[in-house]
Amino acid sequence: MGPPDAPGIERTFRESYGRAVAVLTRLLGDIDAAEEAVQDAFLTAVARWPTNGVPPSPAGWIVTTARNRAVDRLRRESTRTDRYRQAALLHDDTPTADEEGPVPDDRLRMVFTCCHPALSTPAQVALTLRLLGGLTTAEIAAAFLVPEATMAQRLVRAKAKIRDARIPYRVPREAELPDRLPPVLAVVYLVFTEGHSASSGDRLVREDLCAEAIRLGRLLTELMPDEPEVTGLLALMLLTDARRPARVGPDGELVLLADQDRGLWDRSLIAEGQDLVRACLRRNRPGPYQLQAAINAVHSDPGPTDWRQVLALYDQLLVVAPSPVVALNRAVAVAEVRGPAAALSLVDALDLDRLDVFHAVRADLLRRLGRSPEAAEAYTTAIARSGNETERRFLRRRLAELG
Repeated sequence: MGPPDAPGIERTFRESYGRAVAVLTRLLGDIDAAEEAVQDAFLTAVARWPTNGVPPSPAGWIVTTARNRAVDRLRRESTRTDRYRQAALLHDDTPTADEEGPVPDDRLRMVFTCCHPALSTPAQVALTLRLLGGLTTAEIAAAFLVPEATMAQRLVRAKAKIRDARIPYRVPREAELPDRLPPVLAVVYLVFTEGHSASSGDRLVREDLCAEAIRLGRLLTELMPDEPEVTGLLALMLLTDARRPARVGPDGELVLLADQDRGLWDRSLIAEGQDLVRACLRRNRPGPYQLQAAINAVHSDPGPTDWRQVLALYDQLLVVAPSPVVALNRAVAVAEVRGPAAALSLVDALDLDRLDVFHAVRADLLRRLGRSPEAAEAYTTAIARSGNETERRFLRRRLAELG
């Protein structure tokens, strides 16, 4: 077997880090100690694999090596309590390097630990990316445009709160699941939406965040195959991401859905997403992510968009998950079915002044109605509210086209 290349080791890190930390957290009862042991194991891999070759089961090798590192550390720092933990480690049935297969229960425990309601949403996102995604502190800080030191403090505080509040490392009981699952899905979708439309910076899309959210979505679907909202979230992300190649033109400008080159869409992702939507429909347990996925499935058809079907789905979504943002998106569909005047009356009734997209939608409706001075004012407000330079360039061009 030839020596592994650096990307191969990095891929193993991305794929195995979350599993290894989850296993070691269960064994050690301490997230920091688990992370340290796993990081030691990967440093050993970097030193050995280029010479010895990649083992048959890289993930199992990492888990076993990390466990051995933890045992060595407990021996060096032995107390009576540690000796009990050491004995548990030595007799644990965690897969060895020769054993295949995931350890879903441990990763699922880690998901719910990271997204416990006692933690703030920023802390939930940061911990999920760190402990399940294996992203470095610097990568997470860069993703959310905060200093690395700030993100490091956020992670330290979150892990300390888990320890001090004795947040249980377990999958919620079935009766608790309806309340505990939505924050988990919300965190993953928040990572995806930040990647799909970056809230600030020069780039419209952060491909790394989109890919990480989809990877987490696939993991959740693997671990919770009977939860239709989990399937719906994965379908929503796949269908949305499938259109990414057409969202920005060759000149770096934003391209609206109606103007996109559909030949650039990823048809394999669309087919997978639509299959998942059909699986959700067969369950007949509609939820917000499933309905949003169904809307995107309609948008992903190769022919003209069936706006009446889109509007009917938004009507259902507004019942299941009422919010001003859903009402704003529904108004866009109303404009296509009943005209911009009907949509504008709906938009003007919403209290979303803080959102750039609210003013952008309103500006477009006013433009279509020929009310150019009001449209110009709305475009100007949208530009001021937006934090993304690609979106601002698009809005400036629309403003200039008003003359």
